Amino acid sequence: MHRIILTGVAALTVAAPAFAGTPQVVPGSEEWLRQRGESYHRAPDAEQNPAEVAATVQLNAEVAARNAAAAQTEAEAQAAWESEDAKWRAEAAAAETARAQWEADVAAAEAAQAQYERERAAWEAAVARCRASGRRCVTAPPATPW
Repeated sequence: MHRIILTGVAALTVAAPAFAGTPQVVPGSEEWLRQRGESYHRAPDAEQNPAEVAATVQLNAEVAARNAAAAQTEAEAQAAWESEDAKWRAEAAAAETARAQWEADVAAAEAAQAQYERERAAWEAAVARCRASGRRCVTAPPATPW
């Protein structure tokens, strides 16, 4: 029994570094390159090829110019989008206001129609009572709301 326990402890001692994991390596760092069998060592200025240095400087300038142009294009596109979004929001708010006004106008028209119908019914009832009494009735109907 002790032999099994000692064997297990020995196996865990040997395997522990594998279970501990390796520390995270930043991509592009010296350690990252070294793990992949690559390395980068800048040669001293005296050993630099002037044509390669000039070509690198030119390429870097072109990349920087393209990046600046892309940033400018993106900023312009963002500004255009924000302008169109503000325009859309204003139009949506105006449409909502117009809809609310239309609903209020409909409600007012319906209320006026209902009031007219009540007044007309009351007038017709008054005329009917008057005629039933045998008297001469001269009354004007209620004015229409429109």
